[in-house]
Amino acid sequence: MVLQNSKITLPEEFDMNANLGYLARSSNECMYEIENDVITRALDINGVQTLLQVQAINKTHMNISFIGEPPNDLQHEAIVKYIREWFDLDRDLTPFYKMANSDPLLKIPAQQFYGLRLLGIPDLFEALCWGVLGQQINLPFAYTLKRQFVEAFGDSIEWKGTKYWIFPTYQKIAQLTPADLSNIKMTVKKSEYIIGLAQLMASGELSKEKLMDMNFQQAEKSLIKIRGIGPWTANYVLMRCLRFPNAFPIDDVGLINSIKALKNMDRKPTKAEIQELSIPWKNWKSYATFYLWRLLY
Repeated sequence: MVLQNSKITLPEEFDMNANLGYLARSSNECMYEIENDVITRALDINGVQTLLQVQAINKTHMNISFIGEPPNDLQHEAIVKYIREWFDLDRDLTPFYKMANSDPLLKIPAQQFYGLRLLGIPDLFEALCWGVLGQQINLPFAYTLKRQFVEAFGDSIEWKGTKYWIFPTYQKIAQLTPADLSNIKMTVKKSEYIIGLAQLMASGELSKEKLMDMNFQQAEKSLIKIRGIGPWTANYVLMRCLRFPNAFPIDDVGLINSIKALKNMDRKPTKAEIQELSIPWKNWKSYATFYLWRLLY
């Protein structure tokens, strides 16, 4: 049974095709399926697992359809909140486009991908794991590691012969040892980092709520103190999960390569050059980074 259950009004600066283009960047994505512009994914919200479909209608609304038993009112409210956060629907992008259209680097991606939102990872543990998995390896291999990790330790909901995966919980991973992760082709260090993060979250020492109560500098410093998290991973999480607008993974290879290509440079831009280029991006550094990444896919 599929129950048409909810509609979300979309902001004017939103284009579903631009967002689907980003979401479909890897054929090895394991957290959702996209077919005929419909996203199907499983979510665990407050311990309740739900399979749902998301589709844009007439550029003005996003439709959420629930497959199977419909959620109760509280669950429904939490799912809608998750979807809004995933697509960053509550942010007014008018000031970003005003700035970007007069910026020599951002003008092209802002026009080419108009309506693209900074697609988030609302779950802190998932964002942290994705950041750690992606350290110092190429994107296709990072997707392979994520799939191995999710299929080994996550739950799934099966529908029409397809398994829709739910990211492993920190509670489950906190109970493991690096030996339990030995079949996943990541380094022992990364296994230790991920288990350590899970244990910090299980103890309550690390949480999304605690980080959200901090200012940007405090949250960045708090994350960098954790074993396995450097400035790049911290800013990745600050950008995609915690939604700090000035999070800026300045050492990111994709960011560097995008700037190099746009400026037709025969060398990598220096950190000082990137810092100077980013001065006009104040309060929009996360979006600037995301749009520059998008050029590379």
